[in-house]
Amino acid sequence: MGIPALQALKIGGYLVRQELSGRKRYPLVLMLEPLFRCNLACAGCGKIDYPDPILNQRLSYDECMEAIDECGAPVVSIAGGEPLLHRDMPRIVRGYLERGKFVILCTNALLLEKKIDDYTPNDAFTWSIHLDGNEAMHDKSVCQRGVYDKAVAAIRLAKSKGFRVSINCTLFNDADPAQVADFFDEMKGLGLDGITVSPGYAYERAPDQQHFLNRTKTKELFRGILARGRGGKAWPFSQSINFLNFLAGNEAYKCTPWGNPTRTVFGWQKPCYLLGEGYAKTFRELMDDTEWDKYGVGNYEKCADCMVHSGFEASAVKDMIRRPVRAAMVALRGVRTEGPMAADISLEGQRPAEFVFSGHVEKRLAEIKAAPAKARPEPMTAAE
Repeated sequence: MGIPALQALKIGGYLVRQELSGRKRYPLVLMLEPLFRCNLACAGCGKIDYPDPILNQRLSYDECMEAIDECGAPVVSIAGGEPLLHRDMPRIVRGYLERGKFVILCTNALLLEKKIDDYTPNDAFTWSIHLDGNEAMHDKSVCQRGVYDKAVAAIRLAKSKGFRVSINCTLFNDADPAQVADFFDEMKGLGLDGITVSPGYAYERAPDQQHFLNRTKTKELFRGILARGRGGKAWPFSQSINFLNFLAGNEAYKCTPWGNPTRTVFGWQKPCYLLGEGYAKTFRELMDDTEWDKYGVGNYEKCADCMVHSGFEASAVKDMIRRPVRAAMVALRGVRTEGPMAADISLEGQRPAEFVFSGHVEKRLAEIKAAPAKARPEPMTAAE
């Protein structure tokens, strides 16, 4: 697996302490979106079509530090938008590292060559390069030719400078298991430190709604991929073996949305990284006031097809703590890719979807308009 021993040890200790304390809900990874502005316009992205006043917003260094100090998660995953467009990003990364956090900086890599010398290699810092498959797959996903080649060049550059480098790969319903397996083999040959993979989630604002996976298709796809890689043992996944086992349909976890709390320019996002159905001003408000039981597979129509890592990795990790022998057997043997799948959660009692997101956008626009001119950030461009 692609998780360093020291990181696994520290996170494992954190998890054990939370469980022994009897804490019912606790964060594993802070999902930070300090801006939504991006220099790509991917068809499957639900973040690119905000009005310019919102795209010009960004969290300050102090707000980013307050977010981790509030929630206390051991890991920070910085996404967006494109984080390298944030002029304070090097300082933000240093601030997290000084607090003893593991930092994953997600990027499409278009600006990495220009920005890389603003960062210093550190065992607790990882570049996570967005790559949704081979050249044809990825360039189609990001709706621009040549991006795959730039990303691969960026991986080689970062590795040559001594950085830890992983890729994050989102797969859609047109993914071919054999092609994905070949892609993972190619990425392993680059000396990657980790691979994060997840099925695409149907963001309601994404331009392309035709290529998201349902749960059955997700399980079939991942069984096909993992069967070509010794049950997943052939590749350095930076995810738990239990999560891969879940993707292959061998477990039916309920999601753990509070495991990856999300801080954006709107606030703390309710209930999770994928659904913006309300925003809290503080982490404590998020944890105490969110009606968690209203969400998740079987509870809410929007969640019906979700099997994304941000919702289920924490569930899988908690299961490893509670059933370590079972997890060890899966790790030893590899993920099972044949035979019956676990019975899934029934959708019969789920409540219908509520489409409330546009109201949050309008509220934020009104707040921006009402703010004093000196309090508004300077406009950002995709070239910053």
